[in-house]
Amino acid sequence: MSLLWMAVITVIVLQASVFFTTIYLHRSKTHRGLELHPAVGVLMHLELSLFTGIVPREWVAVHRKHHHFSDQEGDPHSPYLRGMWTVLFGNFFFYRKEKSDPATIAKYTPDWNDDLLDKVPGMHYAVLGGLALFTLAFGWVWGPVAWFTHVVAYIMLNSTINSVCHMMGYRNYDNTATNLQWVAFLTGGEGLHNNHHEFPTSARFSWKRREIDPAWPVIRLLEGLRLAKVRKLPMAKAA
Repeated sequence: MSLLWMAVITVIVLQASVFFTTIYLHRSKTHRGLELHPAVGVLMHLELSLFTGIVPREWVAVHRKHHHFSDQEGDPHSPYLRGMWTVLFGNFFFYRKEKSDPATIAKYTPDWNDDLLDKVPGMHYAVLGGLALFTLAFGWVWGPVAWFTHVVAYIMLNSTINSVCHMMGYRNYDNTATNLQWVAFLTGGEGLHNNHHEFPTSARFSWKRREIDPAWPVIRLLEGLRLAKVRKLPMAKAA
């Protein structure tokens, strides 16, 4: 397989991880703005386990705490408290620390219901399966390189949302998050972060005509196939 095709496949897997994060972890499991068919949820959960190592309940708890204390003392990764560059390059470590606190998990996910994968022993190590798949596909040299590239890119995209998208960009609403359309293109709509913080339970992040939420057409397609149901949308348009 040529290096070009390896790069293309790696980007496709990365974008699958990005879209499943925003659709499954964020809009559905965290904020309940979207209900997914159980089979769709399990497939998205599986991909994220294999290629990111994320445990959904931990991710949900940390993000809910972020909204509870948004850019105030107690926020796990506020750039206003820690500095934009510190969060950009250190978000991974802030996340790891917070998700390791049993009190955070218990307090912010009392409504959690395990799915089939949550009940599988050793799912914390499923990311090694992703490494194995990359290695089988690309070989012993380029497989680990592609896997590492995917992991680093995924971490940095999430870090950008938590850092840059709280300090740079424009605001439709009076909250501390910001909108950056170019970040939204790379993160399945997550860069429209000011909109999200104003309407956290909305299944759609775009609101003005010029704004594009790349995950929204996917959600609408799933809804058309009866594999998803939108439960909440923004209450009013931005000025």
